[in-house]
Amino acid sequence: MSHGKIREDKTCLNCGHHVEERFCPHCGQENIESKQPFHFLFTHFIEDFTHYDGQFWKTIQYLFTRPGKLTQEYLAGKRQIYVAPVKLYIFISFITFFLPSLFSHSKTEDNTPNRDNTLQVIKEKKETPKEIAQITDTLKKRITLHKEDINLPKEDESIKLNDIKDDSDTSLIDKASNGKLIILGAKNMEQFDSISHVKKDIAYAYIRPFAKKLFHLQDSGLSHDEISKRFTETLVHTLPKALFVYLPVFAFFLWVFHNKKRWWFFDHGIFTLHYFSFLLLSTLILIFLPKIRSLLPDNGIITFVMILLYAAVLVYMSVYFFVAHHRVYDTKKSTSILKGMALFIVNSIGILIMFLILLYVSFWMMH
Repeated sequence: MSHGKIREDKTCLNCGHHVEERFCPHCGQENIESKQPFHFLFTHFIEDFTHYDGQFWKTIQYLFTRPGKLTQEYLAGKRQIYVAPVKLYIFISFITFFLPSLFSHSKTEDNTPNRDNTLQVIKEKKETPKEIAQITDTLKKRITLHKEDINLPKEDESIKLNDIKDDSDTSLIDKASNGKLIILGAKNMEQFDSISHVKKDIAYAYIRPFAKKLFHLQDSGLSHDEISKRFTETLVHTLPKALFVYLPVFAFFLWVFHNKKRWWFFDHGIFTLHYFSFLLLSTLILIFLPKIRSLLPDNGIITFVMILLYAAVLVYMSVYFFVAHHRVYDTKKSTSILKGMALFIVNSIGILIMFLILLYVSFWMMH
């Protein structure tokens, strides 16, 4: 509670209603002087922070350790001591979206010496003819290794095409020794179109837009590993948005499977917000477990413990829904299990479809 000086005037500055004590009964604003000492800013901030802090941690504790209890309390009218469901979801969604980006690894610099650097070393160190011959030989090998990045003559392309033409075991996406992508045997878009024209396979027509995007990223200077990393980061950042879009769909399925007179769509919405807040919080834990592991020493026991923790979170995410559903909707265990399984299957299909759409969107958003 604030320690600001109470106004002698009993008229609320916010809404104009009469104030008997400290807070306005109409709008809830504290009836204190509009001008306060400078230190009031800091004391008021600390009081507000500690109040929210206690409210927040109690909400998180109930959300994570007592499935369904938070929804049960909210629907029973006990709302002042917990963070509101929408505010809770937005906050957890924000930290799930924002925190991983703070810990993303910066792009490593390429320390491989190029031709100019090598010549500079020769000038500075004044190597012997034998050392110069060795460096020259190394440069020749590098040029040979990266020759495929240069526009090859048509006869070379035809040779490669003949080698691939009858190869039925060509992988969808492969990785060359130099880290470049190979899609259905092609190392660039020109080769891909040539192979597609010879084989006349419908798969090439479907894959062509994706191949074009991947080769474009590769031509921009990204390696296979860098493309995979960017795709994963884009996918993780897009997940909270996709879950937000799926919220009303999840609540609709709950509405379909339960008594319409006893349970309003509002009730299902509260359950959905709490459940998805839990899913986001669990997702954040799954994201940070590998990052924590990378900071620890390379030890078999530590790796085993991390695997167990990862598996435990995944299992808990699956079990959580059934426990929360039984506690909130207060049905017989057998009925709750049957409805829970039906909802779990229906929503699993729905989330799978959403995930496929998410993969597609994430791929095209990657740059």
